[in-house]
Amino acid sequence: MFNLDERYHSYLNSSKRMRIDGGAERVKAYGYTDNGKEITGHYVVTDNYKLYYDKEAVFLKLEPIEEVAQEVA
Repeated sequence: MFNLDERYHSYLNSSKRMRIDGGAERVKAYGYTDNGKEITGHYVVTDNYKLYYDKEAVFLKLEPIEEVAQEVA
């Protein structure tokens, strides 16, 4: 297992971006994933996606983040 802060912290408060499908995505958050008993990998949240990786940092899947817009009365 590796330290997520070492890998992703420099993305949080800088102009550094992740390249996803040819676009530049700002990293908003990251953390570990688990199955209730052990760490199974990690995730990274960008402006538009949530990316999942296994324990060896191999990419598993990408989910689009959908923002819900609400009208304020």
